[in-house]
Amino acid sequence: MSVLNKAASVDVPDISLENLDDLLNALTAEEIEELNGDFDPDNSLLPPSQRCRDQTSKVATGPFNRQKLLHFLEEKAKQEKDWENSVPFTKETKGKKFVPKEQEKTTINEDDVAVETEWDEILTAASEEELVDLAAVLGFHSMLTQTQYYASLEDRPLHEGGFSGYAQAQKLKIIPDEAPNMTDVEESIKQLKDNNKELKSLNLNNIKNISIERLIEVCEALKDNTVCVRFDMASVGATDRVAKALSESLRVNSTLKTVNVESNFISGEGIVELLKAANVTQSLLELRVANQKPEVLGNKVEMEIAKLVKENSKLLRLGIHFEFPVARIKVNDKLKENLDALRKKRVGKESS
Repeated sequence: MSVLNKAASVDVPDISLENLDDLLNALTAEEIEELNGDFDPDNSLLPPSQRCRDQTSKVATGPFNRQKLLHFLEEKAKQEKDWENSVPFTKETKGKKFVPKEQEKTTINEDDVAVETEWDEILTAASEEELVDLAAVLGFHSMLTQTQYYASLEDRPLHEGGFSGYAQAQKLKIIPDEAPNMTDVEESIKQLKDNNKELKSLNLNNIKNISIERLIEVCEALKDNTVCVRFDMASVGATDRVAKALSESLRVNSTLKTVNVESNFISGEGIVELLKAANVTQSLLELRVANQKPEVLGNKVEMEIAKLVKENSKLLRLGIHFEFPVARIKVNDKLKENLDALRKKRVGKESS
């Protein structure tokens, strides 16, 4: 009879601490040991050490020694007998044995031997330059370098390379730097204000160390000018202040046809102001504002630019980089429409 059944058979109307002590005192040592071993292994509230009974009742023979245990296991394994194979090992080759194909030997008859012709003598006596020309004519590009190939096509003498020549790089052609822009800014401002008839194009590109105030003076001088038709001011460090002064001049000036302010520090708002000013007179044909320091204009600015271009019926070219295809397509369609209208107008004048 188990301890639990024995405890269940006791008729206890109300279990208290005293009754529980009496019940435990009535149990033997073996029954108490059995009661201690009844644990619930799935009870997560108990620590792992208390979810199962302790079964290590054997008395230890001595302290734990890892090296001694490993030595005992090794000796024990050597003393045990290996498993006997029920089938002895025999070397067998399964499947078909691979036999390589024998190459067909071709026999050459005496009648098939090539006969020497006059071309063999000509090719043997040809110089290396003549062989290079022949390879170029026949299209053997892999046998020639680019220098040899183009020299043969252009009928130029070849002084280097050849079939026996070693591969080497072509000599670097040193191109001299462009001469610096020597335009006198002060004199240009004076000529713009005096409306000089000879100043039809003003180029200030790449002039270094021009102050923002001086650039603003140049833009303000364009306001009342009626001669200059092209204004270039690329890579001069212009900012939104310069763009604002230029936009104020474009609102009044109807003579300018091309304006170039690329490679500066004009933001998207400055570009929008330039297009708004160009829409007032609608006389500007080309506006270049690409490669500014703030490269990403944003969707809002690009859509505003597309809207302004759509309202302009005279602008033919706009130099700018769009990130979003919607704005780019709208601007391209409008510029094509303006070019088509100009073509129809020119064709109408020619026919009349």
